[in-house]
Amino acid sequence: MEVGKRLLTFGTSPNNIYKNLWKILTMVIAKSTTLKAFAALLLLSVLWGYNWVVMKYALLDAGPFQFGAMRTFLGALCLMAVMLVLKKPMRPREFPTLILLGILQTCGFTGLLIWALVYGGAGKTAVLTYTMPFWVMVLAWPLLGEKIRGMQWIAVLASVIGLLLIFDPLHLGGDVFSMALAILSGIFWALAVIIAKKLHRKVPDIDLLSLTAWQMLMGSLPLVALAFMVDAPPIDWTPRLFAAITFNAVFCNALAWLLWLYALQKLAAGVASMTSMLAPLIGVLGAWVQLGEKPTVIELCGMAFIAVALLIISIHTIRAHHQIEPAMGQD
Repeated sequence: MEVGKRLLTFGTSPNNIYKNLWKILTMVIAKSTTLKAFAALLLLSVLWGYNWVVMKYALLDAGPFQFGAMRTFLGALCLMAVMLVLKKPMRPREFPTLILLGILQTCGFTGLLIWALVYGGAGKTAVLTYTMPFWVMVLAWPLLGEKIRGMQWIAVLASVIGLLLIFDPLHLGGDVFSMALAILSGIFWALAVIIAKKLHRKVPDIDLLSLTAWQMLMGSLPLVALAFMVDAPPIDWTPRLFAAITFNAVFCNALAWLLWLYALQKLAAGVASMTSMLAPLIGVLGAWVQLGEKPTVIELCGMAFIAVALLIISIHTIRAHHQIEPAMGQD
C-alpha cells in the first residue's frame, strides 16, 4: 500500500521520479531480511575486493610485515572494541586452538598474501588466494574424512586447469614467487578452516566474534615480531598509509566480520560463500582500472576456470545442505 502511494506521487519531474524510486527501493530492502543479507554481502565483497588495491598502495609506504602487523593487531583491537559494545564474552576459550588458528589464519594467511603483493599484481594475487575453498575440499578428505564426490571432481579439474593457465609453466616469469606465496596463503587459510570445523564440533557454543578477535590478536604477534626483525626501509607515514590502515583495521576487519556473520545467519548454506566470491572479481577489475594491471588472455581463461570451480563448490554445498563454516571469512 505504501509503495502504491509512492508511485502515485511520482509527478512528471525526473528528480521526483528518481527520488521516489530510491525511496521505494530502500523501503523494500528495509522490509526484506534476505535482501538486507545480500546487501551486506555485496558491501562485504566490495570491501574485501577493493582492499587488494588498497593493500598494494600501502606497500609503497611500508614493508609487508610492517603493514601486516599494523593491519592485524589494530584489526584485533577493533574487533575487541565491538565485542565490548555488543557485550560479548571477553574471556578466550580453547587457548591452544586459538594460538594455532592465529598462526594459520592471521600470521600465515594474511602475512603470505601481503608478501605476495610485493612481487605480484593485486588482481592475480586475489584470484590465486581465493582458491581457498578448493584447498578446503582437497584437505578435508585426509583430515576430516570428507571424500570428494560427483560435481566436486569437476571443480578439482577446473581448478587445476585454471592454476596451470595462470602459472603458465612454459613461460614462467618473475612473479612465480608471488604466485606460490598466494597459493600457499590459501592453503594456510584452508587448514585454519578445517581446525575451526573441528573446534565447532567440540565446542558448538563458542562465540564466533570472540574466536575471531582472539585468534587475530594471537596471530598478529608473530607479524609484529617479524616487523622488528626483518630489515625494511623506514615506514613513510603518509596520509595514504593512514587511510589504508584505517580501511583494513576498521572496515575490512571489524565491519566486514559483522557483515559476514549477519549474512550467515540470514542466508541458506552455500549462498553466502557464492556471493562473497565477487570479491576476487572486484579485485581484478580494481587492479585493472586503477593499477593498470591488465591480465593476459591466458590469465583471464585461468581465472574463468577457477571461478567456475568456486561456483561448482558453492552449488554442491547448497545441494548437500551443508552449513557454511563461519571461519571461512577473511581477516
